[in-house]
Amino acid sequence: MMQLGFVSAILPDLSLEEVIRFASENGFECVELMCWPRGKAERRYAGVTHLDVAALDAQEAARIQELLRSSGVAISGLGYYPNPLTPDPEEAQVYREHLRKVIQAAALLKVPVVNTFIGRDWTRSVEDNWPRFLELWPPLVQFAAECGVKIAIENCPMLFTKDEWPGGKNLATSPAIWRRMFEAIPLDNFGLNFDPSHFVWQRMDYLKAVREFAPRIFHFHAKDARIDQDRLAEVGILAHPLQFHTPKLPGLGDVNWGALFSVMTEAGYQGPVCVEVEDRAYEGSLEMRKAALRQSALYLRQFVPLAR
Repeated sequence: MMQLGFVSAILPDLSLEEVIRFASENGFECVELMCWPRGKAERRYAGVTHLDVAALDAQEAARIQELLRSSGVAISGLGYYPNPLTPDPEEAQVYREHLRKVIQAAALLKVPVVNTFIGRDWTRSVEDNWPRFLELWPPLVQFAAECGVKIAIENCPMLFTKDEWPGGKNLATSPAIWRRMFEAIPLDNFGLNFDPSHFVWQRMDYLKAVREFAPRIFHFHAKDARIDQDRLAEVGILAHPLQFHTPKLPGLGDVNWGALFSVMTEAGYQGPVCVEVEDRAYEGSLEMRKAALRQSALYLRQFVPLAR
């Protein structure tokens, strides 16, 4: 069965223990834990550290595993979403080195998946980025395979603000690019962390994508998006996407969740479904963000029955 969870980035003010307790008390089966290096966040929802992988050792891993056992909550995946293909080579190296630490932490904790971005030089085309992808990503995926860990790439284009224009900061945005990625790196541990909301504002068919790539979907983000058609008519599809769309809680946007879960179950998906809250209407306080997670769970339970 699928397992309902949430992405811990929306609870940066809580400790790991408090996040796990909240999950357990509210009927969540799993949590995707954020693993950014400790320090200042580079953007919204980044920089959250619920698991400090640089400080993780066998003793701390055992303590965390006992915490999970006693709470009945699992870690669905470890999340770290930088830009490993940024044009600054020193910056890119820092990201890749930390990603390797996240992979090693997943292996130590027996967490099956690490979620991340491919990255991109946003000033260059897909074709011009491709040589760096081929140089830098096969060794990372091979390293994860040797550690017994899957790499799940989220399909967010990272194309929302002026500094991310015109190409966005993540290559893995479309089925056409996914096919090239999986042909270039055919290892079985290389797949997707699928988020349907990004297909909504890109005007793409998320049902068709799930049908084709179901075996490669290792993790799932439950986030919705609403298109403002009047605004889109004013600014056009070439405007910054946040000018015509808004991230929403599941059920409050344009995703057809019934159709989506129908296709997912038919395709045999049995993995985690983690609520990702990026709805500004629910971000005014910690209690509102907790309420957003509870509301999302209430809505999604009609599609994801309790696994225990």
